[in-house]
Amino acid sequence: MSTTTPYPFTAIVGMDDLRLALLLNAVSPAVGGVLVRGEKGTAKSTAVRALAALMPPVAVVPGCRFSCDPRRPDPGCPDGPHETGPGARRPARMVELPVGASEDRLVGALDIERALAEGVKAFEPGLLADAHRGVLYVDEVNLLHDHLVDLLLDAAAMGASYVEREGVSVRHASRFLLVGTMNPEEGELRPQLLDRFGLTVEVAASRETGERMEVVRRRLAYDEDPAAFAARWAAEESALRERIAAARALLPDVRLGDAALRQIAATCAAFDVDGMRADIVMARTATALAAWAGRTDVAAEDIRRAALLALPHRRRRNPFDAPGLDEEKLDETLRQNGGGDDDPDPDGPDGGPGGGPDGGGQPPEGGPEEGGSEEPSRPSVPEQSRGGQDAGKNDGQDAGQGPGPGEQTPARAGEPFRARALSVPGVGEGAAGRRSRARTTQGRVTGARRPRGVLSRLHLAATVRAAAPHQRARGRSGPGLVVRRDDLREAVREGRESNLVLFVVDASGSMAARQRMGAVKGAVLSLLLDAYQRRDKVGLVTFRGSGAEVALPPTSSVDAAAARLESLPTGGRTPLAAGLLKARDVLRVERLRDPSRRPLLVAVTDGRATGGPEPVVRARQAARLLAADGTASVVVDCESGPVRLGLAGALAAGLGGPAVTLGELRADTVTGLVRSLQTPHDHRRAA
Repeated sequence: MSTTTPYPFTAIVGMDDLRLALLLNAVSPAVGGVLVRGEKGTAKSTAVRALAALMPPVAVVPGCRFSCDPRRPDPGCPDGPHETGPGARRPARMVELPVGASEDRLVGALDIERALAEGVKAFEPGLLADAHRGVLYVDEVNLLHDHLVDLLLDAAAMGASYVEREGVSVRHASRFLLVGTMNPEEGELRPQLLDRFGLTVEVAASRETGERMEVVRRRLAYDEDPAAFAARWAAEESALRERIAAARALLPDVRLGDAALRQIAATCAAFDVDGMRADIVMARTATALAAWAGRTDVAAEDIRRAALLALPHRRRRNPFDAPGLDEEKLDETLRQNGGGDDDPDPDGPDGGPGGGPDGGGQPPEGGPEEGGSEEPSRPSVPEQSRGGQDAGKNDGQDAGQGPGPGEQTPARAGEPFRARALSVPGVGEGAAGRRSRARTTQGRVTGARRPRGVLSRLHLAATVRAAAPHQRARGRSGPGLVVRRDDLREAVREGRESNLVLFVVDASGSMAARQRMGAVKGAVLSLLLDAYQRRDKVGLVTFRGSGAEVALPPTSSVDAAAARLESLPTGGRTPLAAGLLKARDVLRVERLRDPSRRPLLVAVTDGRATGGPEPVVRARQAARLLAADGTASVVVDCESGPVRLGLAGALAAGLGGPAVTLGELRADTVTGLVRSLQTPHDHRRAA
């Protein structure tokens, strides 16, 4: 893509909901930004970047690095104080936040050495300062590290960024339009950040042949000559820019009456959203929709459209709830609260963003329905993970095609519960999270060390202790302290990290009793919910019949893991060794990809081993190999009935980890589980 000539916004084909959501934020930045969810290759980033060229220019104080408004300059601006005046105008900025950005790159860097030695607040602004009064764009926002998410939340909530290091602080205004894109299969967002996005839209590639042809035709023309392509759309871009300016001018005159407010409040209550932010966002969105349509009164169709954009991501009760809104329930709620008997216009005011001067981006005749109004489906399940996958390769006791004597239709998962915390022993240095102990940039101070690179977290007491013995040699005989670079000590902090939780699930015939398998799936689902809350990566290995398979490679998407679990078939013999060895292969590859992320293997089985040659011997050997690798393991014992063989306990002993029953997984169960999880593998970690 050309770096100097962005793709024209009006040349985007289809995706009416996405274009409308972006335009509404251009009309009223108070709407609060947009979260764009969709599969890869659907022009999410292209649309967001194209928006920047349509944003009206902003007036700034000349020379101010923090983009102060010359009419109302920030009295606390680090570059101030500023006098009011006409200022200078510049284009609105769109600042991109890379997923791997450091904290200093986001909030800015304070030179602690100069601050200590000279008393000077030498501050280099970060991306939050650059984005002030502009657009902050985060591609793959769901992959952003937790500590950066916390900083974003603070800035979005307070409209300012604070940088505080050892008593030296800098504050500057930071109000921005937050736009994020994400692929849901790679993991979900924390609810706190999810709620900070005013609107959300779902995008998917069109399945209509003519529309796909037009997308390719325009893209090839743009790649061949970006400037010439942009010139062809210049008139439409100019007209759209004028319409945005007109809607902005009309916005203060739009009236939101009590009847409209009643519908908004009733809709938010009907869909059981948390807090009051949804009501406020809906009100602002409906007002912007009226201004966009050139009206000064908010109509019922404005409220309906606002609900479809503002509520889907706020009504999710857990990560496995599909996003979207029940439109029949929405229409009924609006009718009961003064919406009239007529069906609301499903295309919104003026037929969406293509109804006005930006209609150049409309798809060919006969295109599909709007992507954002459809109910998104769950992640698809590959054919190899569906029933009958072992046909032709299992032994006589294994399943053939479809459910049969050796295989049952997938059992429904039991009700999930709050799972007890499982953790990896020792102290790691992985990505920030909430599971196992780790050395992190956040958390409690546990010690001090010499800086590794740029000093970011000064340990003041340790620095003073290092400098004190040298004061006479440095010529200091009176009060005060001479501190040199070699004296500086960095604080060592301990917090929590996220881990790779790899589930190895026994789906053999010995587990196939529907009641038991339902309980097993409910337990794994509970652990998946726990992994989502703790920001872990998850993977799923299943074994049955004659072998094992990776049902889900390690991913940040617990949605995908839940979908695979739901369709998990059962039946056949129990190749326990194959399951453990497949898990070992997965962990070996993941150690190469992400060596700092420590794994936790959770084997869900009754401990039986009946598949393959010498099944018991090979299972013991596989367990010892995993233990020798230093893999932290927990065995969830699924054995039931009055007579128990204790095979899961023997497997846990081979793996060097604890065995827990399904009942002991519940957080409200009183056991010695916590103590047992803190002891295994410590000798290996120390070595």
